[in-house]
Amino acid sequence: MNLNKKQIVAQCFSPAAFIHDTEENYQEIERLITEEEIGGLTFFHSRHSAAANFEKRAESLETSGTLEKLIELINRYQSISKIPLLISIDGEYGLAMRVESTPQYPFAITLGALKENEEELVEEVGYRMGMEMEECGIHLNLAPCADVNTNPNNPVIGYRSFGDDVKRVSKLSFAMYTGLTKAGIGACLKHFPGHGDTATDSHLGLPILDKSMEELEAEELVPFQYGIDRGVEMIMVGHLAVPALTNGKNIPASISHEIITGLLKGKMGFDGIVISDALNMKAVANMFDVPGELELKAFQAGNDILCFSDHVREGIEMIEGKASDEEIENAFVKVWELKEKLGVMNERTVLVPEFDWKSHSEFQKELAKDYVSVISGKLDKSNLKKLSDSDKLGYKEFFGTENSNFKKSLDFKFVDSDQAEALLISVFVPSHKPLNQFGIDAEKLKEIKALAKERRCYLLHFGNPLALKYFGTLEDYEAVICGYQNFEEVKQRVIQILT
Repeated sequence: MNLNKKQIVAQCFSPAAFIHDTEENYQEIERLITEEEIGGLTFFHSRHSAAANFEKRAESLETSGTLEKLIELINRYQSISKIPLLISIDGEYGLAMRVESTPQYPFAITLGALKENEEELVEEVGYRMGMEMEECGIHLNLAPCADVNTNPNNPVIGYRSFGDDVKRVSKLSFAMYTGLTKAGIGACLKHFPGHGDTATDSHLGLPILDKSMEELEAEELVPFQYGIDRGVEMIMVGHLAVPALTNGKNIPASISHEIITGLLKGKMGFDGIVISDALNMKAVANMFDVPGELELKAFQAGNDILCFSDHVREGIEMIEGKASDEEIENAFVKVWELKEKLGVMNERTVLVPEFDWKSHSEFQKELAKDYVSVISGKLDKSNLKKLSDSDKLGYKEFFGTENSNFKKSLDFKFVDSDQAEALLISVFVPSHKPLNQFGIDAEKLKEIKALAKERRCYLLHFGNPLALKYFGTLEDYEAVICGYQNFEEVKQRVIQILT
């Protein structure tokens, strides 16, 4: 196929497409496809949730039938594109990160807690996720995170990382990558050079990582080098400044020639595809007054695919006019070869898939059996039964949904919590993000900590383990069981551990 220079440049663009949007905005995407001939699209749930992982939100937005709408849009957009589009999604824990009523897998921090055959299990998670995405007509999952989460107060990585152990993060991020690619879809390690030890959310501002090259080589860069040495074909560069790598200047890695071309491609030997993190994020979006200049800077720094550009037309025009022919050709060849490898060119009409929920649940049980555990204190099951039989055991639940069935599922006889000698305390952590103490009400926290001081309490923690620091000294509890997630299979596993 003979393409002109503008068409070649356009293949490097993958702007955002929103599943829940207005017809006017759907038509604007169609214009980008037919007039600008963009290379791909990156799907997000809605404009409300684009800059963050999908959660229940306060906005009133009609979000029914998300999966059906996604499939409909993929077919609609593919049908009008001269060159089939590379369809991407950011689904770190599966389609469910962006699409309701689809299989959700454990967060990376949960998978990091697996005790046996963890690499094999994480690879299987990646494979299953990838197969579900492939069925939906998605070619590329912008995951997994290879960030080492050494800052427990990190506002943007946290539960998205496999943990704070460099070797473990290296192995598990590569295992996830391997599973996804085995399913026949693309994957990428992110957020180079490592977003784990930052205190600013790059969606909102520019994080600065003040570490020496020696410190970076001992920690942040290790998982990426591990992947590069094993043939990883795509890496996403994050919006964070690392002054040690840019002569003391606070330049975002995503637009730094020194970091992408000098360090990643040069010193570390990466010759695959470099994709930018979303270019609409506040860490970079407001740095340039002229539309298209950010896209040019990101491209000339060494990015091959520009994700979530807000200025596609201007970006294409500026790169066409100012980037060298060699830069354009190198990036285009990589993108084209990726499309061929992932079967993008074999255009097909996608049907709404029917997921095997039974198999999914069985797999979730297998995983939960390995990661749900007593992480503090000692659990004496016979003692719990004695307390129950002698009318001394009470139950309190915090942040659970109304009419929670969890209490009913427990094979214990409970007395009024005020009269109880010992308490089972179930905490369903409201949010996996650290903002406002993971969404935990301060008064409720005070109540839980007071109960642990005055009585024998067993804490059942369903949620991000990083939230445990707010529950006082763990030694104050008889035992702490960490479930990591709020899945039904996790609740069943906690019941098994208790009884």
